[in-house]
Amino acid sequence: MDCAIQVFARRGYSAASVDEIAESAGVSKPLVYLYLESKESLFLTCLRREEKRLVEAFQGAAKGASTPELRLWAGINAFFAFVAEHGDGWAVLHRQAPDLGEVISAEIVRARRSVLAEVHALVREGIALGAAPVRLGEVDADFVAHALVGAADSLTDWMQRHPEESPDRVTSRLMGMVWVGMRQVLDGEVWEPAREG
Repeated sequence: MDCAIQVFARRGYSAASVDEIAESAGVSKPLVYLYLESKESLFLTCLRREEKRLVEAFQGAAKGASTPELRLWAGINAFFAFVAEHGDGWAVLHRQAPDLGEVISAEIVRARRSVLAEVHALVREGIALGAAPVRLGEVDADFVAHALVGAADSLTDWMQRHPEESPDRVTSRLMGMVWVGMRQVLDGEVWEPAREG
């Protein structure tokens, strides 16, 4: 599996070959086909494994924290640590073309929705546990979850260009942008453009 993930990450699904994966793993091509009937099946198995690892890392980190703020920090940090430690796994989850066929495209969408659902649950829980005077609703939680996932996805590309930035540092930077603003929203502050004249 690790060899397959490395090849898929390096070449992409379309250019990757089962021959190369088998050679990299030190097994025969027929053995790969014996356990996983096709390249598509092998890719889907890799995708599901990496999604499970990411979700488990995210859940485990967030559950260990005591406040909504620390849960958010721990979840985001676990995400960036996963990307830093499992770059090939992240590439399989995130950098695949959306036009790889109906089955693979559907699985990629499902995996990304699974990660989004975890973030959404964390945000919703944070809102419910907070002592703020403003109670945000389900649409607000959904909006925040999408904004966080979009920012985190984008920041993985930024991290590649700035390898000197640790997952902790990237998390702190994002929390500075997100949590400070979120805290003000929960306190009832609403941004509106200044009126001229």
